[in-house]
Amino acid sequence: MTLSVHIQRLATRDRTLVEGLMLDVAPGKVLTLMGPSGCGKSSVLAAIAGTLDTQALRFEGRVQLDGRDIGALPTSQRGVGLLFQDDLLFAHMTVGENLLFAVPPGPKAERHAEVERALSEAGLAGYGARDPATLSGGQRARVALMRALLARPRALLLDEPFSRLDAALREQFRAFVFDHLRDMGIPAVLVTHDAADVADTELVVELAHVR
Repeated sequence: MTLSVHIQRLATRDRTLVEGLMLDVAPGKVLTLMGPSGCGKSSVLAAIAGTLDTQALRFEGRVQLDGRDIGALPTSQRGVGLLFQDDLLFAHMTVGENLLFAVPPGPKAERHAEVERALSEAGLAGYGARDPATLSGGQRARVALMRALLARPRALLLDEPFSRLDAALREQFRAFVFDHLRDMGIPAVLVTHDAADVADTELVVELAHVR
């Protein structure tokens, strides 16, 4: 599954944010977007995911997954997962219920088995009944990632998901994320301000203010 993005122009009413950008991300690879605040990094992710505020921003270009144009599809049909700076776990659900929420419909036993496998992979076996508020920052981050992956995305967008973790946890979680993307063959685009987050130095795109 290859993610291909061609942005001819991404602009507000007043100025161009991104122009002439082409991204190609192979399965299991992580392309990193870097640049100063306000240069359009998160807007590029929104254009890919289909969450762009079309009242404020205009997007000209195309988004493809394995050669299929998904740019005209609603967000729910694109098969693109999102992982943010905040874990966004549902406070009224247990850890297990948070994960189950993402599992596609199917036999109940199989869905619950997927949740248990995810908890085990995250080093959180037996945590299904826990309140998310009782978890550490690193544990919550792992649950958020597993929830995103349980939805079976064909591509994953990462908007500074490591930035709120301390240095030791950041390194561990970064490796955890990259290992899962590689093993599952999911192409990903990462937005970060930290060069230490780069997964592949050959897959780095520096954005700048256009005008």
